Amino acid sequence: MDDFPADLNLPGENMQDANAPGICEGYLMKRRKWPLKGWHRRYFVLDKGILRYSKNQHDFSKGKMHGSLDVSLAVMSVNKKARRIDLDAGDILYHMKVSHCIHYDAIKLTFSDYLHVCLCFTQSGSGRSLSFRAPSVADSAAEYFDACDELMCASSSEMSDESGLSDGSSNSEPDEYRASLSKAPPKLNTIKNTGRRTTLPAVCPDNSHVGLMTILYNNIGKDLSRVSMPAALNEPVCLLQRLCEELEYSDLLDTANHTDDPYQRMVYIAAFAISGYATAQYRNRYKPFNPVLGETFECIREDRGFRYISEQVSHHPPISACHAESDNFNFWQDQRWKNKFWGKSLEIMPTGMVNVTLKKYGDHYEWNKVVTCIHNVLSQQRYLEHYGEVIIRNLKSSVCTCKITFVKARYWGSDGSKNEVQGQVLDETGNVVHRFGGFWHEGIFCDTLPNPQCIWKPNPQPKNYMLYYGFSSFAIEMNELTPDLKPLLPPTDTRLRPDQRLLEEGKIEETDKKKDEVEENQRERRKILAKRGEEHIPRFFRKTLDAAGREVWLYNGTYWKIRENPGFVNVKNLELW
Repeated sequence: MDDFPADLNLPGENMQDANAPGICEGYLMKRRKWPLKGWHRRYFVLDKGILRYSKNQHDFSKGKMHGSLDVSLAVMSVNKKARRIDLDAGDILYHMKVSHCIHYDAIKLTFSDYLHVCLCFTQSGSGRSLSFRAPSVADSAAEYFDACDELMCASSSEMSDESGLSDGSSNSEPDEYRASLSKAPPKLNTIKNTGRRTTLPAVCPDNSHVGLMTILYNNIGKDLSRVSMPAALNEPVCLLQRLCEELEYSDLLDTANHTDDPYQRMVYIAAFAISGYATAQYRNRYKPFNPVLGETFECIREDRGFRYISEQVSHHPPISACHAESDNFNFWQDQRWKNKFWGKSLEIMPTGMVNVTLKKYGDHYEWNKVVTCIHNVLSQQRYLEHYGEVIIRNLKSSVCTCKITFVKARYWGSDGSKNEVQGQVLDETGNVVHRFGGFWHEGIFCDTLPNPQCIWKPNPQPKNYMLYYGFSSFAIEMNELTPDLKPLLPPTDTRLRPDQRLLEEGKIEETDKKKDEVEENQRERRKILAKRGEEHIPRFFRKTLDAAGREVWLYNGTYWKIRENPGFVNVKNLELW
């Protein structure tokens, strides 16, 4: 495979020539946008600081571009061992790889000549030092060796093209869906007046003073779930509660359980899978607390007909497991997140499958989650995007499957086309039975049902929601601790976590101190177990393998039994804080 041709006058090949290079072109490996796994060969041209690429040289000569990036606006991180170069321009993120070491340094130096900021990392002993300076051919040779990355090296086959869905194009008209959604009446089953709190004790803190740039640049390419952040960057919920927020629209599962047609049933399951992303619309300014090992959270919602339990079952890697049950459905998942910062963008990559069973029909649906990316994370123009493909399968029946596309916005597209979602329900032969679409923050419309209708719309945001972390009404209720509930909870419940409670009350300095204490206590417990040669054993979930041979965590059925009799106050519990 050919990289940039070796006979080009690249600055890395002539260290005496510090002038800006001319046109450089050739093939590089580029990480797939679709489905964000593996690599494929793409033809790149770097001319006057603008990097453009096409599927091949012929397409480029015909003007068929797949994307372009202004290198002068990008932050570059490199991994010499893997021969990787990552360029992050905020709105655009390119992951590239060079197949020959002889060309790697030359290409890296060519890019660095156009950078306004050069990230220079040097290693001394076990630590790293970081400096920011104007780029030059000489000093841009510094490298940053990031955390171990699993690079799935695919062949150079062009089977997965970047045209169509992978580049964010749509076969439908987003404006048509938006018009249909705007005309749709509010859902009659929208839950109101729950009797729970409607605001938080204190408004969210101003975190503009926090040195986020230094924190993130010291961890480019790393998994940020292992990095401790100042409390002012947190929101007063944890990841266990964020998983529970995915059940805000559980009424869609209730409807599915009373829908006889299997194809229409799949439409409601798909709408539920999409609805879980709606809460992220206004949540890009703060991050949830990372649960400590053994932390739990329960949620009983008589108004919605379900009860939910979750537990942090692993710390490295961090794994959150949850299970919910109602008269109509069971819902469970265990999620692991990888968070990586690339210079201007933050990618959140979940692994693990979501599972739902419907009790009336015995269906067992399973699906994956998509990537979430926060663009321009260091600026006030920060925005969030979900992209990728969700495949929903019924493990008990092959009658139909569903494919949902979270469309990646075009870099030159209008704001009106952002957050688009398209979906299809397919029969066993692959024929489309139902089509639906819309926007994950506005709603989903299906025009192939007997009565074309809006399947789902998000609930309206509460008053002054931006003063309260952008929380929905459901999220505001999440951490509420009432006098009658407190004696029923185990001491490991998130509502009793002191640093999170202090943040909710607006006590930022006290939060930071208590957060350090909670994290130090966790480290001490881990050391004690290590000295004994023991490992932490989760209390309410057990590890097993699913039918596909994947490691999963399933509810062991003990939480609600202990809660009822003898009660957590009468049994031995972990002391987490």
